Amino acid sequence: MENPPNSDLFAQSSPFSILVTGATGFIGSRLISLLSTSGYTVTGMSRKKMSDTENVKYVQADVFDIDELTNALSGIDVAYYLLHSMEGSKSEWKEFASRERIQAQNFLKAATKSGVKRIIYLGGLVNNSLELSPHMRSRKEVGEILASGNIPVTELRASLIIGSQGGSYAMLRYLVERLRIMVCPLWVKSIAQPIAVDDVICYLAECLKKPETIGKIFEIGGPDKMTYEELMRVYSAYVNKNLFVLQIPFLTTRLSSYWVDLITPVKASLARPLIDSLVHDTVVTNDEITKIMPLRLKSVRESIDIATKEMMSSPPQSELKEEKTGFKINQNVIQISLFALAIIGTSYYWLDDRPEVYGPLWLLGSFVWYVAIFAAIIFIRNKTRLGYLIAGMLSWVTLAFWLFDNFYVVFQTSLIANQPSDLMTLRNFIGIAIASITVIASHNLFHKVIDYQYRGNPI
Repeated sequence: MENPPNSDLFAQSSPFSILVTGATGFIGSRLISLLSTSGYTVTGMSRKKMSDTENVKYVQADVFDIDELTNALSGIDVAYYLLHSMEGSKSEWKEFASRERIQAQNFLKAATKSGVKRIIYLGGLVNNSLELSPHMRSRKEVGEILASGNIPVTELRASLIIGSQGGSYAMLRYLVERLRIMVCPLWVKSIAQPIAVDDVICYLAECLKKPETIGKIFEIGGPDKMTYEELMRVYSAYVNKNLFVLQIPFLTTRLSSYWVDLITPVKASLARPLIDSLVHDTVVTNDEITKIMPLRLKSVRESIDIATKEMMSSPPQSELKEEKTGFKINQNVIQISLFALAIIGTSYYWLDDRPEVYGPLWLLGSFVWYVAIFAAIIFIRNKTRLGYLIAGMLSWVTLAFWLFDNFYVVFQTSLIANQPSDLMTLRNFIGIAIASITVIASHNLFHKVIDYQYRGNPI
């Protein structure tokens, strides 16, 4: 980091009197690392049981359990609030605002009871003149809840944060690297002020030594202001790739989040609040904090470079599930089976003597079918869930079609065309077997790919 806290350390009244919540998270883990190497002794709070390290003591607590939370905050002077509830299942995501509200209320109650003297909270940069998205409204409400008690709160409101293992960076990286043609909604024209995660961490750490930040709200952002489209173009230039952006006005944030879920390892439950935060401009309107803490802020390109190199040198570890068939085996099987389906499909035009196969609807169906195979192979080679979804739907349709073409074998009547020849009947049965293999492989891969690609972890 280029802007470490200076030697004028905040005087801790007792060891481990600084607490960082979300100790294993994207921000929390980095903040603990910086504080502990800068001479502070830190208490890290997590739902997981963790072993203590040099200058760091970990406590296990669930923020929904008041007793556990009160015990964790005992003896704490300054508490960093870095909690959110964005991720989870679809049903859980719908309740994220309610969960975040309860978390903040519980934290304030426990902190007051334990005698915490100060809270430092990292929220989101909001435009108060506009109707906020559910995510940004919740971030703002959490800050208001924490500040409603008698404990002074310092709130830092950040624009889009760029750093390895961060959802915003992962979404940016995978979208640009996997799609040369980007279909985007209008929100890509919203202006943001991206900030490097290292700079965010330095701001948080510096707040300890700056009494003038107590009880105030500050906006933080990097030196560059740009639209999300421009941000994607900066990254595409960084990786030396061309990017064509096609805007579609009716693509909502919900549909966008599903698209991101199918193209990248970022789940829709996380993608949606990230996208929600981009619907409106998020730029700093009051740069007072730069006068209190004159840091050298990193440019967007510097931030991307640091995050990319960090990701390459130490990709995040993910716990892989035990499986009977490997991911790479399924990956090879599905590509081979799709090529086989394409080859078998051509036999309608050099082996089949039925005139129906040259009808307009049949030819149109064949064209769409081949386009789907081509698209599936491209997305599968990029290891996206969309590729496996297309392959699965295609193989189910193909399986049904060839079964119906052989309908006469059992029921002595034809459904979709005249009765095929014996050779075409045999070809249908071979195609049915390959289509069945494609169905199984696509199903396996659709669910397994997330385990292999956790926020940018390459296979």
